[in-house]
Amino acid sequence: MSTPMMPAKAPLPMRAQTFRQAPEAVRPNHGGGRSSLLWRLGAFGPAILITLSLLDGLWRWFATGGVTWGEAMAVVLIGVTFIWVSLSVSAVLIAALRLAFKPSPEARPGPGAETVALLVPVHNENPSEVLGNVAAMRAELAQGPGPDRFAFFILSDTTDDAVAEAEARAIAHVQATSAPGDAPVYYRRRPANTDRKIGNLNDWISDWGGAWDAMIVLDADSLMSGAAIRHLADAMAADPDAGLIQSFPVLISAETLFGRMQEFATSVYGWLLAEGLALWSQSEGNYWGHNAIIRTRAFADSARLPYMRGAGGRETLILSHDFVEAGMLRRAGWAVRFLPRAGGSFEETPPTLIDYILRDRRWCRGNMQHLRLLGIRGFHPISRFHLLQGAVAYLLSPAWFALLVIWSAFLPMAEAAAPESYFSPANPLFPVWPSVSQIDGVWFLALIYAMLLLPKVIAATLLAMRGVARLYGGLLPFLATTLVEIVLAILYAPILMVQQTGAVIRAIFGRAPAWLPQRRSQGTYGWAAIWRFHWAEVVLGTGLFVGLGVGVLSAWLTPIALSLLGAPLLSKLSGARLGGVRMTPFRLESPVSLRAPRVARTARTERERLAIMLADSAQIAAE
Repeated sequence: MSTPMMPAKAPLPMRAQTFRQAPEAVRPNHGGGRSSLLWRLGAFGPAILITLSLLDGLWRWFATGGVTWGEAMAVVLIGVTFIWVSLSVSAVLIAALRLAFKPSPEARPGPGAETVALLVPVHNENPSEVLGNVAAMRAELAQGPGPDRFAFFILSDTTDDAVAEAEARAIAHVQATSAPGDAPVYYRRRPANTDRKIGNLNDWISDWGGAWDAMIVLDADSLMSGAAIRHLADAMAADPDAGLIQSFPVLISAETLFGRMQEFATSVYGWLLAEGLALWSQSEGNYWGHNAIIRTRAFADSARLPYMRGAGGRETLILSHDFVEAGMLRRAGWAVRFLPRAGGSFEETPPTLIDYILRDRRWCRGNMQHLRLLGIRGFHPISRFHLLQGAVAYLLSPAWFALLVIWSAFLPMAEAAAPESYFSPANPLFPVWPSVSQIDGVWFLALIYAMLLLPKVIAATLLAMRGVARLYGGLLPFLATTLVEIVLAILYAPILMVQQTGAVIRAIFGRAPAWLPQRRSQGTYGWAAIWRFHWAEVVLGTGLFVGLGVGVLSAWLTPIALSLLGAPLLSKLSGARLGGVRMTPFRLESPVSLRAPRVARTARTERERLAIMLADSAQIAAE
C-alpha cells in the first residue's frame, strides 16, 4: 500500500501570545541553581574585569595629555568591542576547565517513547538534494531500534511550479521505493507561503501536531545520523522539563576554499565554544532554527510568535524567529538546552565569500530586530542576553570600523606631537625616554589579534594534546592547516567587517531582503559580478593606501589596506575548488572531509540517483 501524501489531520491549537505581558501560568523550572551561577560568573566575570582593566589603562594613558573627544570615543568603542572578545575567551577557558575535570562524553539517556516528526521546510530548493538527504536519514533510522517512532514531513513553500512538480515526483519515487519498516515520508505544499518559515511550521503544528510528542526541525541542507536523531529523541523523553534541545551542527561537504575554511574552523574551534556556551547558558539555552528537537505541545502552548509593530504601526514579521521562540519557551518555564557533544549533526555552508555575505545580510536584518524585543515581558535575563548577543554580532563590525577610523586618525597626530629627539637643547644631559606604558597602534592591534586568536589556539592545543590530530592526517598536517586557516581568517576579516557594516546600515534604513533559497552549488562568480560586489572595499583600501603614502595614516593599517584592496581576488579565490591542490595544509582537510560520515556518503548516492530520475522523467514529459 502506498504512503499518502499526508496522514490524517490531528489538530493542535496554538495559543496566542503577546510581548506586552508575561503568561499567567508558568510551569516550575528546575534550573541549575548554584551551579549555573558559578559557571556564569566564570564566563562573564573575567570578561568584565579584563575589559575594565584595559579601559583603565587606556584612560590613564590618554589622560596624561588631556583626553580629547576622539580619545574618549576610542575608549568607549574599545570597551564595547573588547568585552565580547573577552567573553569568547573566558567561555573557552571554562569549557577547557570543565573538560580537564570531566573529560568523558555526555551520558546517553535511555530509550524513550516519544513519537518524533522530522520537519523539513523547503522553499524553491533542489528536490534531489533535499530528498536525497531525507532518504539517507531514513536509511539510518531503519538500521536502529524503533524506526516507527519517526516520520518525515516535507513542508513546501515553493512558489516555482516547475520546482514543485519536481518535488512531487521525487516524493512519489521515495515513497514507492520504501521498504517495510521504513519511516514514512509525507509531503504538503501550501497554496500561499504566509509568514514564511514561521507560518509553514505553525501550519503543520495546527493541523498535524497533535499526533506527535516532539518535532525535529531541519533545514533543507540538514543531515543527521540515525544515532543523533535517536539521541535527541531519547534526551527529550528523559527530561520532562525540556522544551527544546539544540544539537551542535558540524559543517560538511565543502569543496571550495571558503567552505573548507569554515568547515575546518567549526571542526577545530567551534566545539569548544559550544561547550562553553552550554555551560553558562544551562537551561536558558538558545535555538539556531534547525537540527533541534522541540516538545510539540510546549511550543504550541507558549511559542507562537505575535507580530512586531513596524514603521507606521504596520504589523511586521519577526525574521530571526528562533532566538525569540527559545526565549518564549523559557518564559513559560520550559528548559532550553544545548547538547554540544551529541555528534552526528551536520549542515552545509555557503561555498563562496559572496554567498556567505548574502546569507549574512538576511540574518543581520532579523538579528537587528532583536534590539526592539529586549523589553519582552517575562523573559529570563539570559534569554535577553541571547537576543542582545545576536544583534551585537553584527553591530561589532561598524564598531570596529569606527574604532579603526578614530584610532588611525588620532595615532598619527599623537606620533607627530611626540618628540623626534630624546634630548632637549635646554637640558642636553638628561634625555627624555619614551614611556614604556604607552600603547601605540601596533601593540593595540597585537593585543586584539591575540585575544581573537586565543580561543583557536586553546582549542587546537587541546585537540593536539588529546591525540585527535591524527584524525586530521597527523600532528604536523594538523598544525600546518591550523596556521593556514588562521592566516586566511585574518585576510578575510576586514572584508567581512566592511560588508557587515553595510548590512547593518541596510537593516536600519533599507528594505527587507528577498526570501531566496541559499545558493549551494560549489562554483565561483565571474569577475564582473565580483567587482560590482566588492567595489566599496576596493575604494576603502585605495583610500587607506593614499593616506599611508602621504603619512596621514599609521603604518599599522597596512595589513587591513592590503586585504580590502585585494577583496576581488580574495573573493574569487574563495570559490576555488581544492580537490586538485597537492599541498596538504592548503586543502584544509578535517575529519569529515577525509572520512565522510556514512550518512553523508549515503546522501551523496541518493542525491545522484534522484537527480537522474528527475532528469529522465522531465525528458519523458517533454517528449
